[in-house]
Amino acid sequence: MELKHGKPKYDTVIVGAGVSGFGAAMYAGRFQMKTLVIGEISGGTIILTDTVENYPGFKKLTGMELAEKIKEHALEYGVKFIEWKVTEVGKCEEGCFTISTGEKSFHTRAIIFATGTEWRKLKVPGEKKFANKGVHYCALCDGFFYNDKVIGVVGGSDSAAKEALLLTQYGRKVYIIYRGKKIHPEPINMKRVEESHKIETINNTNIVEIKGNDKVENVVFDRPYKGKKEFPIDAVFIEIGHIPLSKLAVDIGVKTNEKGEIKIDRDAKTNVPGVFAAGDVVDTRFKQAITGVAEGVTAAYSAYLHINKG
Repeated sequence: MELKHGKPKYDTVIVGAGVSGFGAAMYAGRFQMKTLVIGEISGGTIILTDTVENYPGFKKLTGMELAEKIKEHALEYGVKFIEWKVTEVGKCEEGCFTISTGEKSFHTRAIIFATGTEWRKLKVPGEKKFANKGVHYCALCDGFFYNDKVIGVVGGSDSAAKEALLLTQYGRKVYIIYRGKKIHPEPINMKRVEESHKIETINNTNIVEIKGNDKVENVVFDRPYKGKKEFPIDAVFIEIGHIPLSKLAVDIGVKTNEKGEIKIDRDAKTNVPGVFAAGDVVDTRFKQAITGVAEGVTAAYSAYLHINKG
């Protein structure tokens, strides 16, 4: 889409205010690029994580604390941040892009998309109420808190199987709860699931409600399991996929894969000159806060070279 013309005010605009976006912003600032970060939620999805223990340099801190530290570091370099939702992205002329929030538009020479993903939700009663109180979406992030507990994993994909296998390191029992006839992980992970004495699969079953007082205590199935629909459980890890927030990038011709993830190369470049991407929205395989920040840094460097024709 062609939007109104305008001389670029910024060297780079970073769309997305999570750790990947602010990691990119920190380096863009260090490269003395005039930089703007626009994001609807400061900190991104990691702020929903109570404890982070896998980010180098910090033995233990909350997701909110980590996000704030990276944000504050970026702002030290004169980066501007506005907490708005980007509604439209377009090309205004060669070497210029326009970012619109509905009320205001900003012109930039380069864009870095760090828009992340959103988890696919079960959309059942109790899911939102018990977020981070027994309802989780990342075993690597939160499995540690359920030592010797009974844990459920919702989903039937390879990712769900891997989550369940990881959770056996913590829980005394792990149930894979799947709506279909049989889970469908990669053969090697299927074998591992079948060989684990801790994992049991409940097929042809949906969770229709998550219940408890201050934390998750049980779930309700849509069909009886061992004669009962209500099932005691300490935690539910939902692994039914993610939705990449890539539509804004697609609108200006950026290519995505079959999952909707933005395709990038090792330099965080997309197929559109001047457009870069980082974090959970891209097609890299391993998605963690530290890898997203690293991709953001790479994107900033590539944007710097693009602007300076390096």
